[in-house]
Amino acid sequence: MIDDTGPLATARKALQAYVDKDRTAIESLIGFDYRFTSPLDNAIDRVTYFSRCWPNSEAIAAMTFIHGSESGEWAWVVYEGSTRMKRFRNSELHRVRDGRIIETEVYFGWDVPHPVAPGQFASAD
Repeated sequence: MIDDTGPLATARKALQAYVDKDRTAIESLIGFDYRFTSPLDNAIDRVTYFSRCWPNSEAIAAMTFIHGSESGEWAWVVYEGSTRMKRFRNSELHRVRDGRIIETEVYFGWDVPHPVAPGQFASAD
């Protein structure tokens, strides 16, 4: 049986809120002591997250869940997203307490399809 209140379910609901552009839903899922970290943001608070990151939901056309797992308070997800201009793959780690996300780490950078041929690599220059 799948726990629809656990960390993984909460993380998936947050992804869906982006697709639906549902600010009420995402606000109900994010705790007041929330911290968000990505390659561009270092532990920003809830207010800053909503002013800086939430507007990106306008460009999101879809988010397809690929992989996920949970352990204790933590959920890890991998998904493919798409905008009108491109497709991408991200990985996120969410800490959920009492049904609310209190911490997120986002790892991004993959374009889909991958710009490098299979078995090859890009120069680090």
